[in-house]
Amino acid sequence: MSEFDEFDQQGSVPTKEAGSIISHAFEMYKGIFLYALVSMIIYIIGDFILQSITGFNSWSGFSDFRDLDSGDYTNYEYWRKPGFSLYYSFSSILGILLSPIYVGLIYIANKFNTKNPIEFSDLFIGYRQNVGNILLYSLVTTIILGVSAAMCGIPFFFVFPLFLLGYPILLFENATAMDAISKTFNIAKENYGLFLGVALLGLLISISGIVLCCIGIIITAPFIMIVMYSTYCAYLGKPRQIMFKK
Repeated sequence: MSEFDEFDQQGSVPTKEAGSIISHAFEMYKGIFLYALVSMIIYIIGDFILQSITGFNSWSGFSDFRDLDSGDYTNYEYWRKPGFSLYYSFSSILGILLSPIYVGLIYIANKFNTKNPIEFSDLFIGYRQNVGNILLYSLVTTIILGVSAAMCGIPFFFVFPLFLLGYPILLFENATAMDAISKTFNIAKENYGLFLGVALLGLLISISGIVLCCIGIIITAPFIMIVMYSTYCAYLGKPRQIMFKK
């Protein structure tokens, strides 16, 4: 396993309040926005490759929202379109394979918070550190969240807060996937009301880009990852900056 050097640096830490955590995440996100944008571009490239393989146009679902706005629900059968099942399966795999980049955004957020120079390669640090556990954690949580989303969608929003700290724990504590799941679950369970509020606000902001001609989702989607970092800071303290030994 790769080794890391750790050292303390000054940095902001939000209080254990939803408003403080979201505000802190906003400040972090503004500082690392370009890296968040790059992560979304990478995802979109992968998504277009999937679409060419499955023949399913995932972006057509955004245009269908116009029918919903006009009150026409009769033709909105996004999940019944040809290729949806195959696309969804491959899309889940893509999300798992790109999960180390989500961890990289969290790492970059901590570098920005501790006023350390950021390198482009930092975005891919998850592929060099604890990658096996990151991928396993992503697989397990994707299955759990996928099942909850399939149950009319609503359970997803109540289950998601339980995994809010998983990725930061995997990065900053070099934890195993099961230890990360156990720790985030226990902390979220004891503070569920606040975690639910933070998660809902973070998700709403992340998907708010849909209203900006749909393409705005590229700008807002990664915000939830920074919410994870800010929540970690609030409940477990500002992590020591981790420097990878090349």
